[in-house]
Amino acid sequence: MNPDASLMTALVERWRPETSTFHLPCGEVTITLEDVVTLSGLAIDGDAVVVDIPDEEWSAICLRLLGRVPYDLVGGVAVVRITWLRVEFSHLPDDASQEVIEQFARAYALSLIGGVLFPDRSGSTVHLQYLLLIEDWERAGGFAWGAVVLSYLYREMGRSTLHISHTGTSLAGDLGGWVALLQFWVWEAETWLQVVILEQPRLPTCGTA
Repeated sequence: MNPDASLMTALVERWRPETSTFHLPCGEVTITLEDVVTLSGLAIDGDAVVVDIPDEEWSAICLRLLGRVPYDLVGGVAVVRITWLRVEFSHLPDDASQEVIEQFARAYALSLIGGVLFPDRSGSTVHLQYLLLIEDWERAGGFAWGAVVLSYLYREMGRSTLHISHTGTSLAGDLGGWVALLQFWVWEAETWLQVVILEQPRLPTCGTA
């Protein structure tokens, strides 16, 4: 789903990193953990999402958990292209072994993580550190994914707001994080919230008069 650029711009311009809220003429509002679990179904309780620094080379990890290594994964590079994942793992063989099935499942999950849950501004690559989080499916199911999704979105909103205050230009069109979740939140909110965000005059951004 393509993000609504006008809506994202309006939200970024009203975001205050120091309180993690949108400052509107009617008061302060924000997307919460309750909103995340309601809209996405992701767990907000569970283990912290932490990745230990591996002893293996990233290429070895990629080969072990995905069964193949992209040609451009060299040296210290620890990212793969999401398009590579979608092309290489587009068709599961009919006679696939359990190991291959799990490798395809990890590739799909990795593309969702990098393309939906934790996309960077480009939305085209994903760090292999996430692959370590889905090595063990039972362990992966115990993580508080929803809480991390929200904190990552908060960070990206703050980064964009800081960019506006320093340059006067918006990064809303290149906002990282699960932007669609934020858009769903506005759509699910009362009609008055949508009107206030999109139709009220622009508020000053951080660091500006």
